Amino acid sequence: MQKLGDFKLPHFFNYPPYFTLQPVRDTREKQIQLWKELILDYCKTQKLFVIGLEEEFPLFTNPVIERSLTHEAREAFVSALVSEGRAEWMDKGHRKCLVLWHRIQDWAEILLQFAKDNGLEDSVVTIEEIRFGTESQGTELHGIDRTILNRALKLLEQKGKLVVFKGTSTDDERVKFSV
Repeated sequence: MQKLGDFKLPHFFNYPPYFTLQPVRDTREKQIQLWKELILDYCKTQKLFVIGLEEEFPLFTNPVIERSLTHEAREAFVSALVSEGRAEWMDKGHRKCLVLWHRIQDWAEILLQFAKDNGLEDSVVTIEEIRFGTESQGTELHGIDRTILNRALKLLEQKGKLVVFKGTSTDDERVKFSV
């Protein structure tokens, strides 16, 4: 089985037709499903949050079989993720997307569990401590994309689970959990 670093690639990755958009609808639907799963799994294991369709992305090329996805195929696979709420376009030209390997509500639940696990109820922590602090090391929150974190925080704030205190700069923003 081929690997990309420590990531095991699925068998279809070495099958040249999967690097070309399939014309038959049923085959294309299966192809899109496989690529969606592969992209989400890879992004999650590698902690990637942004994919640029016009940039180097390891999954879009297989040098072993000398195949690369066309821009049309890249956009089709990512658009399928967008339509399921698993990614969002970051620009109108559909050149970059934010990958949601967890949906925002799932990130919010992960945040609440993090607060409980670390005894942060009624405590104030900075957003940077959540993203890069010692408590978050070894968790999915460590290194989380700031946009995703802010949206999860906003959702929890609307539910009365926390309060976000704006600082003079983004490094100074703080969160008080009231789990």
